[in-house]
Amino acid sequence: MKLYRTQEGILIEKDNAYYRPDLPDWNMLVNHPNLPAYLAGTVAKTPLTHVVTEFKPEWVLPPVVGQEVWASGVTYYRSKVARMEESQDAGGGTFYDRVYDAQRPELFYKSSPSKVIGTGGKVRIRRDSAWNVPEPELTLFINSAGQVAGYTIGNDMSSRDIEGENPLYLPQAKVYDGGAALGPCLYVPAAPLPPETPIRIQILRDGAVAFSGETALTQLKRKFAELAGYLCREMSFPHGCYLMTGTGIVPPNDFTLRSGDDIRITIDPIGTLANVVA
Repeated sequence: MKLYRTQEGILIEKDNAYYRPDLPDWNMLVNHPNLPAYLAGTVAKTPLTHVVTEFKPEWVLPPVVGQEVWASGVTYYRSKVARMEESQDAGGGTFYDRVYDAQRPELFYKSSPSKVIGTGGKVRIRRDSAWNVPEPELTLFINSAGQVAGYTIGNDMSSRDIEGENPLYLPQAKVYDGGAALGPCLYVPAAPLPPETPIRIQILRDGAVAFSGETALTQLKRKFAELAGYLCREMSFPHGCYLMTGTGIVPPNDFTLRSGDDIRITIDPIGTLANVVA
């Protein structure tokens, strides 16, 4: 099932039908201890008068209210190589090699809830950066009990030249207004996503494909429970949180985003996160 935050309230999608039952607020709802069963029971009891016959994508808001957004890095081999390449002149190359093989993952704060952009919204590139890319990432929803309870799609916008200048500049390369997008929904399956789940990205420029790429969760080195466990080891999240799991798709070094680019990230069965660069 899928949960949507919309301008008209919370919607549940099940079997291509949309329901607007009476629900608790978003923060309480997503932290229900058995969310799939609760949603299934709610749908079964929803009267026909609360079935939505027309779903409008422009209604959709980012699936976040009180949830912080965190991210993990160097979780795919391709990401490790790219980070080593961009930072080698700053002496940070072996840095990322060691992180990839280390027991402890790289985790960093990405965004407060108020700064998250939803599908259909505009992401940004920093004005003081000349090399910017989107990073398409499966994103975990981790509930207040520290359990992986759902999934969404994330775009971890990144300024590669700033990070490459010095690894200590990572927060400036990653954390800024319009630098994080999530959506289109919170996907709540009864079972975990299969490892062969594909992640696809397409960037359109002036109507033509400027870049496209694909990877799969089989290329992810870290386990979801491992990432969630480290994030929640010394921190509590009363409303739950989101954790981007890293990227295995990196555009070539001569590619940088431009204003007007149309970024589309697709992970079936979650959907597509679509954003235009401001």
